[in-house]
Amino acid sequence: MPKKIAVIGLGYVGLPLARLFATQYQVVGFDISQSRIQELNSGTDKTLEVSDDLLQAVLVPDFHDAEKGLLCTADVRDIQDAAVYIVTVPTPVDKNNRPDLRPLHSASETVGRVLKKGDIVIYESTVYPGVTEEECVPVLEKYSGLKFNVDFFCGYSPERINPGDREKTVEKIMKVTSGSTPETAQEVDALYRSVITVGTHLAPSIKVAEASKVIENAQRDLNIAFVNELAKIFNLMDISTQDVLDAAGTKWNFLPFKPGLVGGHCIGVDPFYLAQKAQEIGYYSELILTARRVNDSMAGFVASQTVKAMIKRNIQINGAEVLMLGITFKENCGDVRNTKIVEVVAALEDYGMKVTVFDPWADPVEVEHEYGLKILTGLPGFTAGASPVLPGSAGQASAEGQLQEGIIRKYDAAVLGVAHREFLHYDLRSHLKDRAVIYDVKGVLHDADARL
Repeated sequence: MPKKIAVIGLGYVGLPLARLFATQYQVVGFDISQSRIQELNSGTDKTLEVSDDLLQAVLVPDFHDAEKGLLCTADVRDIQDAAVYIVTVPTPVDKNNRPDLRPLHSASETVGRVLKKGDIVIYESTVYPGVTEEECVPVLEKYSGLKFNVDFFCGYSPERINPGDREKTVEKIMKVTSGSTPETAQEVDALYRSVITVGTHLAPSIKVAEASKVIENAQRDLNIAFVNELAKIFNLMDISTQDVLDAAGTKWNFLPFKPGLVGGHCIGVDPFYLAQKAQEIGYYSELILTARRVNDSMAGFVASQTVKAMIKRNIQINGAEVLMLGITFKENCGDVRNTKIVEVVAALEDYGMKVTVFDPWADPVEVEHEYGLKILTGLPGFTAGASPVLPGSAGQASAEGQLQEGIIRKYDAAVLGVAHREFLHYDLRSHLKDRAVIYDVKGVLHDADARL
């Protein structure tokens, strides 16, 4: 087993993995963001994926007297003596939904500059089959001057982090592993098996492991697209989609998918990676891309259905004020990457409405930076549980200021976009006018006027 592991990228994937390995190994967590490193070295993870207690338990200032632990750094010199490098950087798509491999290339360049004979580089970033060996390896060779599978070796073990899930943490999710040679594959598998309590699955090749990850999310995308299309059909028939799914779900082999907005860093992105690769080899993937179009259309559908429900109540649309509950891409999580709520907000604003976004989980600074939206992290009278906003943050100060105002603003409509636990028992009607509409995207509110 290696004496020292370097994890490149300390986001939603990298930090939980680095923390886990640090319970048994010397781990250097590297990130190009100085502010992220400062935050982690203070013992706090703003993503809330690793608790302060768990993080502080493994943090070390150096390895002079430590056989294991986590050193967080933005200095590339701190990773030059590692034996294993694990790359966990994002793999987004650009504005045209084409795979953006720039973060992966940049991370590979960083690793290549410190790579030594005998080292292993493992990629966890979600990619299409072939990226590790066709895109990353040439970068490693260029900047290291070493030869692949002679001087250094590679592995691929797709990330399986579920943001916001406190039950299925990284060590409790089976890990797929692979290596560029049979011997490397065994080493990679043994390394992960030493910390993953539920075990590993050794794939026969890196390309198989890459493909296994990308189809996990493509499969979910396809299934959600099916029920989203059903929701549109049943809406025209004036039938409750949830009632239909409840009835169909009485059969033992019916798959329990629900309609909704498909965002985040995986399901809404990964299918494009597979479709792009398919097109490169001469196959146009109609089913995958059709599912993507259906799911990407749902933000506009939610907005139009909200407007429809308001018109039925004789509510003036132009100038109406709407309260949007939630902006993160999923419940009980602060992750706002590729959230489709912003598209709902934009669509509502296109109708001439004024939208106020309220989310006690999201970082308002991040939301404004990424999407140009100002959000509330608190509302007067909002008492449904403690806010997860970090102590001392701008978000907390903003929330406290809003609460102290004590003025309950009345809205013409509310849209529940994210089912944060804080919203489930919240007295929402106290913030609404008498004829106001509640539109429930998630199907969890008992007094909603309309649902997806």
